[in-house]
Amino acid sequence: MSSTSDQSHRPARLVVADDETHIRLVVAEKFRAAGHVVFEARDGEEALDLVREHRPDAIITDLQMPYMSGLELCERVAQDAAAENRTPPPAVLLTARGHILEPDQLQRTVIRRVIGKPFGVRDLLDYVQTQLLGRAPAKPDPSSVPVECRAA
Repeated sequence: MSSTSDQSHRPARLVVADDETHIRLVVAEKFRAAGHVVFEARDGEEALDLVREHRPDAIITDLQMPYMSGLELCERVAQDAAAENRTPPPAVLLTARGHILEPDQLQRTVIRRVIGKPFGVRDLLDYVQTQLLGRAPAKPDPSSVPVECRAA
């Protein structure tokens, strides 16, 4: 296993799952521009397959998606990791409904934060980089325009 300093120099691997194409593309592009490798999923089942295949460093997922919700996805990721005796990747749950998780739901999952839509993509990037990945916040790109993601 690589050390923390080795991990901070390699691109982080992330799974971004959202059935709303615009939100998924904007979030994925922002993380790619920050130097991360991003795998995109349109639903919870696709996201679970990507997590199992790529073993990401973090997950960003919508709550309400077809086939499997973001909550179910995070529960399955935690179960898989426990069965393999490894630490699961942490997750951020995006929701358009201001959903609040119960303490027992958080204990069963890898979710570290719930963020309501609309949200600032830059704030999401900074949170994931500093709190989930333990890295410095991204340097501002003077040519970029702030983007706010809203549910359709």
